Amino acid sequence: MVPHRDFSEEGHRATFDFSVGDYRATFFEIVIALKIAYLTAGAAGMYCGSCLHDNALAKALIDLGHDALLIPLYTPILTDEPNVSSRRLFYGGLNVYLEQLSRLARWLPNWSDQFLSSPRLVGWIASRAMGTSASKLGALTVSMLKGNEGNQRKEVQRLCAWLKTLEPDVVIFSNLLIAGCIDELKSQVDSQIVVMLQGDDIFYDSLEEPYRQQAMDELRRLTQQVDLFIVHSRDYGERMQRLLGYADGAWQVNPLSIDSHDFVDLPRLEVARERPPTIGYLARLAPEKGLHLLVDAFIEIVRHPQMAEARLSVAGWLGKQHHPYWQQQLDKLATAGLTDRLNYHGSVDRAGKLQFLQSIDVLCVPTTYKEPKGLFVLEGLAAGVPYVQPAHGAFPEMHERIGGGYLFDPETPDALAERLIEVFSDMAALRELGQQGRQTLLTSDTTRHAAERLVAILKAEMR
Repeated sequence: MVPHRDFSEEGHRATFDFSVGDYRATFFEIVIALKIAYLTAGAAGMYCGSCLHDNALAKALIDLGHDALLIPLYTPILTDEPNVSSRRLFYGGLNVYLEQLSRLARWLPNWSDQFLSSPRLVGWIASRAMGTSASKLGALTVSMLKGNEGNQRKEVQRLCAWLKTLEPDVVIFSNLLIAGCIDELKSQVDSQIVVMLQGDDIFYDSLEEPYRQQAMDELRRLTQQVDLFIVHSRDYGERMQRLLGYADGAWQVNPLSIDSHDFVDLPRLEVARERPPTIGYLARLAPEKGLHLLVDAFIEIVRHPQMAEARLSVAGWLGKQHHPYWQQQLDKLATAGLTDRLNYHGSVDRAGKLQFLQSIDVLCVPTTYKEPKGLFVLEGLAAGVPYVQPAHGAFPEMHERIGGGYLFDPETPDALAERLIEVFSDMAALRELGQQGRQTLLTSDTTRHAAERLVAILKAEMR
């Protein structure tokens, strides 16, 4: 017997084979399977932590037997693992942009819309010209949040009409900024509306006035239409509650997770006796990620006898807007005579990431803002690499839950340099700490664990 539920034309199915011996358990799985439409926003051709996590979580939901369909908005998503997202693209970035600029574009026939929303075309353009800088997208952001009342009304209606045909039990938005269609959606589908908050405030804070206030008015309006918010840390949930005004019972914490399948068999990292102490940075090369703080600390610590041969290894996406910032860091290292101590790996794919993590002793991304996620910490721990992170945002909760690293006071001058010198004083203990964190992570914070927690949360809300 092979029952299945066909979720979409892409053929995402929850198919179950069973015999008499395991009939009861599998029948239970069939009964509880959920139809989940999961909407995520592409990041214009760059690796994005939210996209990576959304893709991994959707895959885990599918593996658990749920009819989960990951639907990209704006641009196709870029992942370093097999991409499980739909081939369909809604709110195609080129269409959305033209409709914002021209009244004529808002009345183009469907065949032209479909051409302009082609994932291949949008992906090609995004990799060359389009960006996601909030400072340049104020009016467009407000219009998108207005949903059916904005300039992209045609896109809203197309998406909602398609979702109606799927009859999902749950519609998940990967952030509130892409959820302007909620009003129209609720009029067409009888689904639970869930929004994950994963850094919405960072984009919002970068908007220029008057768009910043206009966007906040729309975000607070949309908040009242959401059935449930999910965050990755209590700190972020409370901060967003103060910002958006949702009720105490309207949000749940589901800790951040990682797809660990290719980390499980990595060899144990031993003390590298021949390698100089190596500090790694794995994130976008941007001011908010704190690379400049790490460069300053690195210049300081090499003056210490035990760190005289230390090296700095950097990997991450570099956007055109941040080329001057990156050059500033290179100039600082050159002035200090440390150019030869830097190894820049560029934007790494999955294999490159694993290789990078195997080549460092400590991971440090000293964000200047209160990070709501911190996927890079989990990636490091999955490889047995301990971390040194600021004691703010999601990091203290991650530290308490998993361990495997150290925190420093971001408000104290020289605290980062002092902590790095301290942790390198006992390399064997440092490596053992990373292994302890790895074991905890692999037994509690993989995407399968997160998917199981998410389903439990959704079902409790449906009762």
